[in-house]
Amino acid sequence: MEELAIGEVARRAGVRTSTLRYYESIGLLPAPRRINGRRRYDSSVLQMLSVIHLAQQAGFSMAEIQTLFYGFAADTPPGERWRPLAQHKLAEVDALIVRAQQMRHILERLLECGCPSLEQCGIGSESRSDAQH
Repeated sequence: MEELAIGEVARRAGVRTSTLRYYESIGLLPAPRRINGRRRYDSSVLQMLSVIHLAQQAGFSMAEIQTLFYGFAADTPPGERWRPLAQHKLAEVDALIVRAQQMRHILERLLECGCPSLEQCGIGSESRSDAQH
């Protein structure tokens, strides 16, 4: 299998060399072989980096990505690895959506504010009867 220098891996994966060193330091990527002190990566690392990128785009943390790679038996199929992580992440995303919708509603109300001063503004009050909007 082809061996690649750190710069070549970084270029092909679209990441910085410091990112690769960081992934190694946290145990996300296996330590590469070294020849004369220089890292030499197996080309299979490119697939791992592709999965890491996909997982990051889906919002997974580094700890969750580590679980994806190393938190299951080696023979566990990808679908069985993704499923529990994705179910948990979907619940987080749903909560974020609810929060974002609440924020949007508040911001829309703020755009309509016609109060003469913050002290008289009733947008945040529990009783809408005192609001001057």
